[in-house]
Amino acid sequence: MTWSIQTLLSELHDDIQQRLARARRSFGHPGTTGDASESVWLELLQTYLPKRYQAASAYVVDSHGTFSEQIDVVVFDRQYSPFIFHFQGKTVIPAESVYGAFEAKQSISAEKVAYARKKVGSVRRLHRTSLPIPHAGGTYPPKPLQHIIGGLLTLDSDWSPSLGEPLLKALAAGGTDDRLDLGCVATQGIFSCDEKGCGTLTPIGKPATAFLLELIARLQERATVPMIDVRAYARWLDVDLPT
Repeated sequence: MTWSIQTLLSELHDDIQQRLARARRSFGHPGTTGDASESVWLELLQTYLPKRYQAASAYVVDSHGTFSEQIDVVVFDRQYSPFIFHFQGKTVIPAESVYGAFEAKQSISAEKVAYARKKVGSVRRLHRTSLPIPHAGGTYPPKPLQHIIGGLLTLDSDWSPSLGEPLLKALAAGGTDDRLDLGCVATQGIFSCDEKGCGTLTPIGKPATAFLLELIARLQERATVPMIDVRAYARWLDVDLPT
């Protein structure tokens, strides 16, 4: 057998695109189709991200008791996070553990970009703690809070051209709290934004694989999440639980 890294990377994208398209064809109800698309993206990340990371559909909570909106794809730390809640079939993740928050939709449009921005903003605005880090020689200062990666994952686009000026205009709206940093239109390409502006990239027709590799690269740049103040959450044990 002759191995080819190009074939491996290409086949990974082709599998994701075909499964997203199959979900659209197979389910008539928009909610069911959306759930199926979300599952495709989650399985991609659960399979290929390094094991120190996990991906799940979840809510995010902070030590003040504030919750985010439901997020389709949350990328979070599992190596150093002391607790992840599972309650009534839902997953709840402490804000300090979150690396990224993504919405998964069938197609990208101005409405979907605005919707994703709102969801991502509900995560970024949560309070996050960061404690000093003990080590053998003393204590490191608290790690500065890192920017949470936000984005939108779709099969295709409502625009023509798919990744043109209308998309860039929609991405440029708003501020840092709700900015979409990275996204994928599986049939067309990927987009990225930072504090300097937004741009698009069409990587030879294999956007899903390009998105995965770019996300991993950005996670590598962020290293480890801050050290969570567990006692800040424990304070809630002193109040009466809701009935």
